[in-house]
Amino acid sequence: MAYWLFKSEPNTWSFDDQIAKGEEGEGWDGVRNYQAGNNMKAMRIGDVGFFYHSVVEKKIVGIVRVSEEWHLDPTDPTGRFGMVTVVAVKNVTNPVTLAKIKNTPALNDFALVRQSRLSVVPVSQEEWDILLQMSQTSL
Repeated sequence: MAYWLFKSEPNTWSFDDQIAKGEEGEGWDGVRNYQAGNNMKAMRIGDVGFFYHSVVEKKIVGIVRVSEEWHLDPTDPTGRFGMVTVVAVKNVTNPVTLAKIKNTPALNDFALVRQSRLSVVPVSQEEWDILLQMSQTSL
């Protein structure tokens, strides 16, 4: 299993919206960055990720699971970009802010910090464990 972080502006698509989709899940569409797209191509069913509210909130608020591997994104008229489908697993107990992440030395190399513009980034096992502990959440 691999670990990921999915960023979304809460006024566009929030974790509450994700929860409302239930087991149907939602396609993570609209990603047009090749590196983020390659991250999604590497995902497998059952991989899990943090759901991060970007822009104003800047915090990890939930956990999602990949339910469908990379497939074409119907919002892309060129047919070049794809998406995965994710389902909500649970809210985190204690949301983890970007400020807390940046103030944690063990997370200095975390892709969210190093490549802040990417909407989908990998999370190492060590980073996953640290962030779960910070969020006081278990799977």
